[in-house]
Amino acid sequence: MTIDFKKLSKILNTKIKDENLYTIAFTHRSYLNEHSDYENPSNERLEFLGDAVLQLISSEYLFENYKNSPEGELTNYRAAIVCTTSLGEEARRLGFGDFLLLSNGEETTGGRDREYILANTFESVLGAMYLENGLKHCKKFVEKELLYKIEEIIKNESYKDAKSNFQELSQEKFGVTPNYKVEDSWGQDHEKTFKIGVYLDEKKYGEGEGKSKQRAEQKAASNAMDKLKSL
Repeated sequence: MTIDFKKLSKILNTKIKDENLYTIAFTHRSYLNEHSDYENPSNERLEFLGDAVLQLISSEYLFENYKNSPEGELTNYRAAIVCTTSLGEEARRLGFGDFLLLSNGEETTGGRDREYILANTFESVLGAMYLENGLKHCKKFVEKELLYKIEEIIKNESYKDAKSNFQELSQEKFGVTPNYKVEDSWGQDHEKTFKIGVYLDEKKYGEGEGKSKQRAEQKAASNAMDKLKSL
């Protein structure tokens, strides 16, 4: 597979000078397992760099724009905007999945639309963008393609911890503390996915999947919140 750099350049609103750098940004590690002659590394190092760039940009933005918010609230805002779900949504909207280099296994199991792969790719692309264009360019990109939704997150209070919110609501309505159960898990040890259900007594109110038990529990709690509010 070859990357359409003209299309990618338009999406990123930048002239791509080092095509190999961006090829690495879209190389999932699974691709290396099936292409022993492939000379590039995976995108994991760029992901590491992009994560640091994203933390700085989002922290500075929140610090400058929410001057009356204490440190704890700013931390929650940032966590909500840079979480896997949030980054995955924006990477999907931008069409990053179309450019990914994946193994056949990842391809056939929906890897191009998998949330955590897309979220990691958002960070690796940002890492490549930083190396080629610097922090100022990255800041414009992040503000346009990610931070635009921070006001809605704050308005809807979706930055709050879903497990805590669900526990408060379930105790208020039923006097019951939620119980989380691992219902399934799959994948290799370093890339396990967990499916977790959340129960009130013996009745299941929601379920969620994630690359860690904590993420799966948060998603399960969020789904359960929606169900409980509709009752």
